[in-house]
Parts: sequence; C-alpha cells; structure tokens
Amino acid sequence: MSLRGEYSVHAEDRHQAILRRLQKDGALRVTDFAAELGVSPVTVRRDVESLADRGLVARVHGGAVFPERWAETAPANARPSPEARSRERRERPVGMIVPSATYYYPEVIKGAREAAAAHNIRLILDISNYRADVERTQADQMVADGVEGLLIVPSEPQGWHESLPVPTVLVERRSDFSTAGALDHVVSDHVHGARMAVRHLVEAGRQRIALLVRGTSPTAPRVVEGFEAAVRAEGLEVLRPASVFDIGNWPPESPEYDCQFKQLLDAAADRRVDAVVAHPDNEALTLLRRLRERSLSAPDDVAIVAYDDEVAALADTPLSAVAPAKHEVGVCAVELLSRRLDRPDGPRHQLFVLPQLRVRSSSST
Repeated sequence: MSLRGEYSVHAEDRHQAILRRLQKDGALRVTDFAAELGVSPVTVRRDVESLADRGLVARVHGGAVFPERWAETAPANARPSPEARSRERRERPVGMIVPSATYYYPEVIKGAREAAAAHNIRLILDISNYRADVERTQADQMVADGVEGLLIVPSEPQGWHESLPVPTVLVERRSDFSTAGALDHVVSDHVHGARMAVRHLVEAGRQRIALLVRGTSPTAPRVVEGFEAAVRAEGLEVLRPASVFDIGNWPPESPEYDCQFKQLLDAAADRRVDAVVAHPDNEALTLLRRLRERSLSAPDDVAIVAYDDEVAALADTPLSAVAPAKHEVGVCAVELLSRRLDRPDGPRHQLFVLPQLRVRSSSST
C-alpha cells in the first residue's frame, strides 16, 4: 500500500490509538509507536501533526504528549512557576467522552480544553467510536478513577446517564426534560441551521429545494425537522415523490445508496430540483461530483448548501455550508459543568448554540 493510501484509509483508527496511548502513558515516541502499528514513522508523525493542529496533543521532540503534560517535558525555563504548580494540583478532574476525534468533534474538544484551563479543570478525554456499550464502560471507569464530573456525547438516547453519581452535561444531544433526573445539555440548534440554509437558497431565487441526508446520523432528525419547517414557512412546492432523499447508513457502493442518489440526480436533470441541502459535508462533495457526471453544475443548475462545514470549503467549487459553532459548544459545555460542580442544586440549563451560514461559490452567482 502506498504511504498516501495508508495514511488516508486508517487515519481515524490511528488518531484514536494515539489518543488512547497518551491517555494511558502520558507520552509516546513516534518511532516506537509506528513499529507497534506496523506503519512508517512518517505516517505517525503526520498523525501527530494533524492532532496537534486541532489542539488535541502537543508535539515534542520525537513524539507527543497531552497538552496538560507539556509542563512535565518542557525545558526548565518553560516550566510553570511554583504558584502555577500549586494551582495545577487543585485542578478538578473532569471526563469527556466523544464518539470521534476526527470528524466534527476536534473543535468541540478544543473549545472544551480551553474553557477547562480557564476554570481550573483537568480534562480527561476518551473516544467511544459511536458505541453506547463502550461509552458506559468508559463513564464508569472515569467515575471509579475519581473524576468529579462528566461531559458526554451519547451515541444512543440516554437512559443511564441520568443515574451517574457525578454531575453530567450532555453535549450535542438533548436531555429528556420530562423526567426528574434530566441533565444539563448544550447543543447546536440544527433546526435553525437547516431553516437558515433553505432561507438562503430562497433568497438566491431557488424554489425547488431538496434535502439529501444520512438519516442515521444523530443530527439528521433535527436537520429534517428544520428543512421541512422552512419549506412550509416559505410556501415552497413539496417535491414528488419526496423532498427528502435519505441515504440511511448504506455504504456508497450499495444499490440502496445509489438509488437515492439516482432519484435526486434524475430530478435535477428534469429541473424538478434546483437546489439541495446536503448533510453531511462528504455527501455534498459526492453530489457535486455526480452532478458533473450528468453534465450539471453548481450553482448554475443546482445550488448546494452543505451541512457541518468540515471539508466543504475544500471542494473545487467551494461549497456554501451551515457551520455549527463547535468550538463554542465545547466552551459552553465546560462552563455548564463548572457551574453544576459549584452549585449542585442549582437550576438545570438547556442551551442552544446557533450555527452560522458561510456562503461560497456553490450557492451564489
């Protein structure tokens, strides 16, 4: 396998392996870890650089450490003062469990780390890989290890989170406020984000707007809700047989996936669709490519607004995108938990952070 293929295909698994090793040992050497994984040191070095760019690790000569461990490996003249070390000893340990360290969540983690430093909190990170059973084990272990609070991005509807013995804030997931044990939560307002995307397309003169969505994503129900509400509010025509093209959890090579794309592309070719909101970003990139295969272009034939803004700007026709304020979500989550730690019996909070719309070439002429 070429180095480029090795790096791209397995990057997420390697990134998570690096974070787990740092969580366990506090540091790693690039050459030793590369040998363990059976990849080249250049590949691991690039992984470390990618994680460092996201603020998840700190690079040191020949390896990596968590940013919090930098003081232990820095030169003497860069080490914290005795007063700073005293403050560090009083830091409150807090666990953070997210489903991924590569897509969407790096900015959430970065915001949480920055806010944690400001609130004298030591953030301890783990990755669940969207597995609810792993998530619960991780939470239980963190509690057993002495964390004073938890930030959790649940992979499934909560049920056990409310019974955790430490203050807990849900991140990018809503708590059930109909129950007595409801938790604080902070979420991006994806309903608002989808409505904003539709409104932008209407203002650009589009009237036949479709939604392409991976319906198994935890974000998808809110995006669909906002899209359908906007279609009604704007008095737009409901497309037949449907305005929503759901590719579920089907892999790109599957007949089901291809069928949904074909129906959408046929509608675009027949001028029954003149704009698409696509969630997530990578599906918007696929849509752009497949439109070209049909000799259609964006924005002339079909305007496109992606949702998430992780890679939308990198398309050869830069894609307009709804950009959730991920960094701010991380900041707010830590601030809510810090407040809960200080006031265990204080009022509960449900916080909605509004996304932004970033207009680029794919929806403007």
